[in-house]
Amino acid sequence: MRIGLYPGTFDPVTLGHLDIIRRATVLVDRLVIGVAINRDKGPLFSLDERVAMIGAECRKISEQTGCEILVHPFENLLIHCADDVGASIIVRGLRAVADFEYEFQMVGMNRRLNASIETVFLMAEAQHQAIASKLVKEIARLGGSVSSFVTPPVREALRGKFDNNC
Repeated sequence: MRIGLYPGTFDPVTLGHLDIIRRATVLVDRLVIGVAINRDKGPLFSLDERVAMIGAECRKISEQTGCEILVHPFENLLIHCADDVGASIIVRGLRAVADFEYEFQMVGMNRRLNASIETVFLMAEAQHQAIASKLVKEIARLGGSVSSFVTPPVREALRGKFDNNC
């Protein structure tokens, strides 16, 4: 069984994330969505909220694709998380050259820690390349519409956080 791990903070999960998840399902038999705790980023949503949001969205994708998708919170090194869930592939999404620079360094470090785990990069579809959770949160906080960046349930969750009509 080919198991892939797609890690991120998913604060919140965006259409760009969901695009990568949907496309990754053709590469693996089981896709584990690793939700990073990452206290340094100061997430807007709690870990439980992020796990619930991405879990709900992934159930839909799993039903459509037939790929088993699991959600797994983690706080350890990514490469250790991959080992914990039995992943042989780490899936990463790329939006721009700036993403590549960072990811290139991560791959090198991860290969030194465990050379048996490969990293696969998927380019975000053109309509999703500018979407970043950080920007979605800022738009929502300032009362702008985020409906073209997130699903309706995530938009409602953002409304609840900012008490506005994003």
